[in-house]
Formats: sequence, C-alpha cells, structure tokens
Amino acid sequence: MTIDHPPMPLWRVHALMVLAAILVSTSFVVGKGIADGLDPAVLTLVRFVIAALLFAPYVHRSHSLALPSWPRLRGYGAISLMLVIFFWCMFASLRYTSALNTSALFTLVPGISGVYGAVLLRERLGIPRLLALLFGMVGALWIIFRGDYHLLLALAFNRGDLIFLAGCFAMAFYTPLVKLFYRQEPMAVMTFWVLVTGVGWLLMLSAPRLAAVPWRQVAPTVWAGIAYLAIFSTIITFFLTHFATPRIGSTRVMAYSYFYPALVLGLNWLLGQDLPPLLTLPGVIIVLLATVVLQRGVELPAEHG
Repeated sequence: MTIDHPPMPLWRVHALMVLAAILVSTSFVVGKGIADGLDPAVLTLVRFVIAALLFAPYVHRSHSLALPSWPRLRGYGAISLMLVIFFWCMFASLRYTSALNTSALFTLVPGISGVYGAVLLRERLGIPRLLALLFGMVGALWIIFRGDYHLLLALAFNRGDLIFLAGCFAMAFYTPLVKLFYRQEPMAVMTFWVLVTGVGWLLMLSAPRLAAVPWRQVAPTVWAGIAYLAIFSTIITFFLTHFATPRIGSTRVMAYSYFYPALVLGLNWLLGQDLPPLLTLPGVIIVLLATVVLQRGVELPAEHG
C-alpha cells in the first residue's frame, strides 16, 4: 500500500531535521548536567509526563484525545518502549561518561537502524549509502577513542559507554517502527500517544522508587533541565522526527545523528570547556561527510509480495 503525504519541498523537510539535530545535541549537554539529580527512570518519567501534559491541549484542540484502537495503541507502545530504554540508558550512562562520547556513540544508530529497516521494511540502501554508514561508524569510534588507535584496538569503552551502547541498539528500532506503524494519522496524535504509552512503561519501571524520591530537595537547575528536555528535546523533536520519517525514510532521518558530535563539541566550546585533542577532528569530518552521502541518495521503496 502506498501512503500519500501532503506535498512539501524536500529541502524544508531536511531543514526541519537540521533543527531537530541541534535540539537533540543540546540534550546530551543538558542531560550531562542533570544526570545526578534524579534516578534515571524517575527523571525520564518526569520528562515524559511534562511533555504529555503540555502537548495534550494542542492535540485536544487540533485533533482528538480519543483512545486509539488497540492495534494502533500497541504500535505506539512498541515505539515508546524503545524510547524509554534509550532515555534510561542515556541518563544512567551520563553519570560515567561524557556528552561527547554519548553523542559519538549515537552515530552508530543509523547503521543499526539501516539493518533493522532492511529486515522490517525491506528498505534497500545501495552500496554508496552502506559504505557511508560504515564510515560513519568508523568516525564515531575515532571520536570516542580520541584518535588513539591503541585505545581502539583495546576497545577501551568505559562503563557509561557500554550502557549507552545498549540504549543505541534500542533507539535504532525507533524510526523503522514509526514508519512501520504510521497509518496517516496526524503526527501530533502519534507523538502524543507515544508519550502517553511511554509514561505507562516508565511507571512500571520507576513506581517502587517514587515514594523515596526527595522531591523538595531536587535542585531548581534539575527542574529547569527537565523542562527544557520535555519541551525542546522531546515534544518538538518527536514531532519533527515523526513528520520527516514517512517522507524521507528512516535511515536518512537517523543519519542526521552524525551531526551530533560536531554540534556537541561546539556547544561545549561555547560553554567554556576545552576542545578535545585535534586528533578527534578527522572523526568529526568523517561523520559529517557520511551524512552528506546518506542524504544525497534516494531511499528505495520496499517491494511488496
């Protein structure tokens, strides 16, 4: 079945994804700053609850808050489960590793997502884009190991890197699942119910710990960080990603994550932090070039039997 979409110039779709990449990049820096403020599951729950509550009036006014059918709700739940796993891993990992490392590791997601897309959606990527995914992974590893091939050969991942890597394998399911379960419903509706079902997963995960949380002792900066993540790195980026995925394909959407290391480097520099060794810059250049290659190709449609 072919899905028809409202016409929009592709350059606008890609411009929206650049905006999403900038917003997601800030989430690594903000997440690093508040990771110690709350339990990772509780922090993610609060983020999702705030996002869902802020988004509900818009969805109610523009569309409807009517409960979706069970098949659709099940699809939204599958999507949100991947997000819940990813965000828990993200906040847990940032207690032990850097924002730059997590942003670099996230560039592995397009390659993993491409494999998932080939299996779930029968997407054919072509040799140039497969090579771009491979080089993107190489560039990411170069950044993580600071250009030191001794560390690369020793696979010197720290504890936080390994936790976040597990989250990346979950996150790679995200855009293929969005494309798999999208049924032409308004993207705002899909985004809202992904948030709501995510709250359900997080309640099951964090309920035993909620009563013990010292809510009054949570620092204002932590609340401000959660609010920022809920609005800019959750609602807005969810909507942009859901909007773009059916139009340009899951692999091209995820390829924008290759911008994250360079953006995080820039954000850290603006915040007064020292830049990493110059040996990391080739890795940044590699992932940026991989992004360009991935965006130039046209994702081939799946064949239906």
